[in-house]
Amino acid sequence: MAAEIVRRSLKASNFSLLRNLTSLQTRCFSNLAESVQPESDVPSSSFTFSENSGDADSNSQKKSAIDENIFIKGPKKASSSKEAESVTMPMSFMTGSIVGKRFYQKVTTREAEDGNGWSVMLDYRTLKTPSKRPLKCPTLALAKAIAAEWEYQEADGIRPFTMPLMKLSCTALERVPLTRHKIIEYLMKKFPQDLVFCRAPGDNDLTSGVLERQVEKIDPLLKWVESEFGFKPTVHTSFFGGKQDDGLVSAIGSVLKKTDDCELATIDAIASAAHSLVIALGIFRGRLGIEEAIELIRLEEDLQVDNWGLVEGGHDVDIADLRVQIASAVVFLGLTRRV
Repeated sequence: MAAEIVRRSLKASNFSLLRNLTSLQTRCFSNLAESVQPESDVPSSSFTFSENSGDADSNSQKKSAIDENIFIKGPKKASSSKEAESVTMPMSFMTGSIVGKRFYQKVTTREAEDGNGWSVMLDYRTLKTPSKRPLKCPTLALAKAIAAEWEYQEADGIRPFTMPLMKLSCTALERVPLTRHKIIEYLMKKFPQDLVFCRAPGDNDLTSGVLERQVEKIDPLLKWVESEFGFKPTVHTSFFGGKQDDGLVSAIGSVLKKTDDCELATIDAIASAAHSLVIALGIFRGRLGIEEAIELIRLEEDLQVDNWGLVEGGHDVDIADLRVQIASAVVFLGLTRRV
């Protein structure tokens, strides 16, 4: 008798549980089916997770059954004709990674719509910077050079590391105006540790050859600094730098403050590659050429290569990369100057 009562109780409870689960499942699928009804005839293209968005009565009925539904969102339409007629570079453009396949056929240049500068056109689209500002070059020569960088991109991918002029233009147009004070402040902070102020100790056989080369190659540049700015630089043997004359520091800072955005972007790029603001100013003022600057930058490393040999895939790649950075900055500076 007891066993029969237990069997009947289990059967009743299982049936009740199954009925409740079936009812809940039915309500959930019903709510889900209602939520994915398309709002228009626009074809679906993406999925997003969102809370229920029906009217108040519908929400009160669905709340107990399901808290979040899956909606199918149609493709976004261009908010204006200008968006459809322009192409914006993603932020990853500034990092050097491949940003996607080539999506254009023809590259041209034209005068900007407001008549102030020149624009680059990818087919019918106006080229824009990563922050969606029109890329307006100060000269037609620079616009054509950037157009050439885009023209020579391969079909399988756009490679920003082969477009140094585009990168410098974006820097001059977007970064420098917003962070000019910080750029100058950072350059002046590193000025006492400038590469040309650091000398190898002369009382060591391992470094005596380096010192001789430094005296031969760098001293003429230091004499130029003295004649150009009126103060004699101080050399030192510490990696942490040494104090320079306040007058020299003030004169260098004054030169940086008087530069325009393109000039400051150039100086910053060269100083970063060379670890030397003096070399950057030497190029900016016409005292140094590209090869002369590279020779000064690599003076110690080239001496090591002469003694111990060149490491393929190491030294040669570094030399090529340095030459690209310095040469592209010099070319950019020349193309931005109006004749």
